[in-house]
Amino acid sequence: MPLLSPIFTISATAAFRHSFHCRLCHPCHCRLPPEARAGCNPLRQDGVPGAKKISIRPILMVYLQFALPIYTKDPSFVMKITVLNIACLWPRMRKLMPVHIPAALVLLGAVLFFASCERHTHDIIITNGMIYDGTGEAPFAGGVAVRDGRITHVGELPEGLSAPESIDADGMAVSPGFINILSWANVPLLHDGRSMSDIKQGVTLEVMGEGWSMGPLNEQMAREREEDQGDITYDVAWRTLGEYLEHLEERGVSTNVASFVGATTVRIYVLGHEDRAPAPDELERMQELVREAMREGAMGLGTALIYAPAWYADTDELIALASAAAEYGGVYATHLRSEGDRFLEAIEEMIQIAEGAGIAAHIHHLKAAGTENWHKIDEVIERVEQAQRDGLDITSNMYMYTAASTQLSAVVPPWAREGGRRAMIERFENPVMRAEIIREMERPDPDWENFFQMVASPDDITLVGFRTDDLQRFVGWSLAEVAELRGTAPAETVLDLITEDNSGISAVYHLMSEENIEKQVQLPWMTFGSDGGSIAAEGVFLNSNPHPRAYGNFARLLGHYVRDRGLVSLEDAVHRLTAFPARILGINRDRGLLAEGYYADIVIFDPEEIRDHATYNDPHHYATGVHFVLVNGVTVLRNGEHTGAKPGRFVRGPGWQDRE
Repeated sequence: MPLLSPIFTISATAAFRHSFHCRLCHPCHCRLPPEARAGCNPLRQDGVPGAKKISIRPILMVYLQFALPIYTKDPSFVMKITVLNIACLWPRMRKLMPVHIPAALVLLGAVLFFASCERHTHDIIITNGMIYDGTGEAPFAGGVAVRDGRITHVGELPEGLSAPESIDADGMAVSPGFINILSWANVPLLHDGRSMSDIKQGVTLEVMGEGWSMGPLNEQMAREREEDQGDITYDVAWRTLGEYLEHLEERGVSTNVASFVGATTVRIYVLGHEDRAPAPDELERMQELVREAMREGAMGLGTALIYAPAWYADTDELIALASAAAEYGGVYATHLRSEGDRFLEAIEEMIQIAEGAGIAAHIHHLKAAGTENWHKIDEVIERVEQAQRDGLDITSNMYMYTAASTQLSAVVPPWAREGGRRAMIERFENPVMRAEIIREMERPDPDWENFFQMVASPDDITLVGFRTDDLQRFVGWSLAEVAELRGTAPAETVLDLITEDNSGISAVYHLMSEENIEKQVQLPWMTFGSDGGSIAAEGVFLNSNPHPRAYGNFARLLGHYVRDRGLVSLEDAVHRLTAFPARILGINRDRGLLAEGYYADIVIFDPEEIRDHATYNDPHHYATGVHFVLVNGVTVLRNGEHTGAKPGRFVRGPGWQDRE
């Protein structure tokens, strides 16, 4: 602004001088007859009948009006000069034609505008907070100054800073915005860009793409996505992953957004839902799709290997795709092929992929699922830490609950899911195939990840989301309760419900151990992801009962496990919510810390009050204790209430290549 002021000073002086000149002498405005205008001088009109004498004084006053503010930022001084100049100019302005009054008002407006621009050094200033800067080091008292979306000062702020918005963070923690490294906000954000349930927990970045991603899509995939929508409907106006994330940014989102490219999505693009290995040329096409997504800004390759058709991919296929992501510095993020009976074997496969592709590996929602597998977590932790000592970069995330959530169709054998849902339902209707499917579901030692066997009983499977209105009444019921009402066996009930709803049906599975949760949360290589959507406690979102992690995962970490249980220090928890996941994703050059030059993604919360309120039976309750959230320097949450702002951006991964 200081550079602009002298330019505007000269322009305004010339404009005001021109105004006096033109009003008296311009052919379009002058009242004198043409013969009387000959020889007119723009500043002195002597000897011409009807001409007026004009002083240079008003022009000098205008110059002072704009020049002096360059040397002062005192708004009262600027206003005094403005009032004085208007008082001096007014008698002369009254003698001029009425057209000068609008011109003067425009000039006054410009003066006031530039004066207001000069009065503040920053956009937002946070004071009196306890700073948890994301490094994991001890907190310190101080403030944060923000200008043009970035942080300029952290700690003791210099004198003379001013801003139109000042936040008193007395008694509160000030930290970088939290990174939800495993988010399913991809569809909810198309309906409601406010990201309510996560913003109210301090999340400023949603990272999506566990196995499936919103691109790349061929025409058939786009058509199927439009046909297979539930309560939330939207046009599939994109084809690549980068186009989807740009689409979100253009529509407006409150959080930043990022994504892995899904290996499942890439496989469907080339092979459809077939259970077979790709031919060499098909594998090359799949690799090129991964490379294209990496150049668009994907964070890496994401897999979800317990689900069809991802289940059909062998280790060599995954190494080939991960190698393509590694060329651009990406990460291999995986939902392991097993978290239950073959948990240890799945860990070995993950290590083999990381070594074979030369890529960092990240384990999604690490857990030992099923009572008989709980003891395996110690051996898994030891194996991961041995791989780290051997030089591999392996990290993980988790959510803070003892229940998982996925589709009810996950209890169906993978071979029965080949070809997609329509083909699966056709097999349900074939008596011979139906009998075989049920036999495999009920077999105690299956060759696949069978959630039906990992839960203690059908009472531990809760149905939380249906597509059809007729089945909505069963939201919140256990599978055992529905089976009893219908008078059918639980396995039969599963197949019937999927057929009637023509969907996978959302379900919650109570599978994990609280003791293991407490053990995992203390691991230094553990970060956190909700594995849920970012939703609102209103509208279409009320048609289902989501897992409470969608509303409370991060607040539960900071409230229950940090404050109440004392398992992790607050500074360590903040580090593993901010700078640590930013490092994993390769975006730590300007996100994840409260540091000069970093983007101003900031959360201000009360460590003594932050807590979750969502439960399995009554999940639609926001967390409390987060008071302010800034995203890219814009206040999105103020005093716990959403401002309606949507400043979120597409955060691109390390392989991004700007094509402009």
